[in-house]
Amino acid sequence: MKKVAIICNYPLQIDRIGGMDRFFWLFDKKGKENNLQMDWYFSDFANYEGYSTMNIISANNEIPESFFLQKIKSENLKYDFVITHFIELCTPFFKEIKQFYPAKIICIDHNPRPLEGFPTLKIIKNAIKGILYSKYIDQFVGVSNYTKKHILKDYGFFLKSKTKVIHNGIDVSVFIKREILNKNKFIVTSHLRHSKGIQDILKALNLLDPVLRNEIVIDIYGDGPYKNELKNLCETYNLNKIVNFKGNSSELNILYSKYSYLIQPSYGETFCYSVIESLICNVPVITTFEAGNVLSIIEHNKNGFLFNAGNAEQLSIILKNCIKNQLILNPEINIKIHNQFSLQKMVENHLKLLQ
Repeated sequence: MKKVAIICNYPLQIDRIGGMDRFFWLFDKKGKENNLQMDWYFSDFANYEGYSTMNIISANNEIPESFFLQKIKSENLKYDFVITHFIELCTPFFKEIKQFYPAKIICIDHNPRPLEGFPTLKIIKNAIKGILYSKYIDQFVGVSNYTKKHILKDYGFFLKSKTKVIHNGIDVSVFIKREILNKNKFIVTSHLRHSKGIQDILKALNLLDPVLRNEIVIDIYGDGPYKNELKNLCETYNLNKIVNFKGNSSELNILYSKYSYLIQPSYGETFCYSVIESLICNVPVITTFEAGNVLSIIEHNKNGFLFNAGNAEQLSIILKNCIKNQLILNPEINIKIHNQFSLQKMVENHLKLLQ
């Protein structure tokens, strides 16, 4: 039996179940069926739904990398494979693992890049880290072509031969399709931080004609450090009657169907689950050209609208056009999603890394 350690800098929250949670559950199940011992290292512990059958080793809210190194050394644990999710690439952490035991190390890169790019000092540091530590990583995996491009750009194009793309996947069976169009209801699903661009939605609403604006309902699902700033903007623009902060939800797979549009104004994404999930539910998407449309799956005026990240004026015009029902859905888009972004395909491709 091969032993696999999966290290995830990913918070486990019962009130926020998303695509990665469903991937972890199915990957663990299929791994066990393939005679793999799966040990999961998270910063905390969970015992709900699919996590209840997983062997979770909690870092007790310590840094997952430090906890893992301490654990394997103190207990002399040896793994055939070490997989990381949401962990910084090319750090001394990977060298320490290899020095202790020659496991095959696989890094899955979900980490977003800033829209304006890294500052010069960060660019130099990344290049140096690529030279020093990439040799200890056996396989780099980007969750999109965009991510793969930035792995090579950040850490060195000499990594091309051991860098590949495995798209994230969606369990389409749990999502409900929207059947009735209510042109005034918009949903936002996002971690609340500045780089998600939600402040641009509020600025765009402020630019709308007051009569038109008061017809809109925008529900924001998610939580995060930028929440108070966003609420203050709502106060400033007098939007409290039309913008609702709903907090985290584990039922987004059901909620999408109650809305007519998803707004995803992000400045930087690596995959963007919400865009795919929304389209599965037959809900068109308003998002940014490169960051939000990182998978190049949104076609302007067919299954959504595109605008330049940070441009509240463009977004304001799009919102007006949505209310006037000037959007034509492309029914073929769901076929592409089912074929290219299935959860089963994602799990199968990740298991192939362990052969």
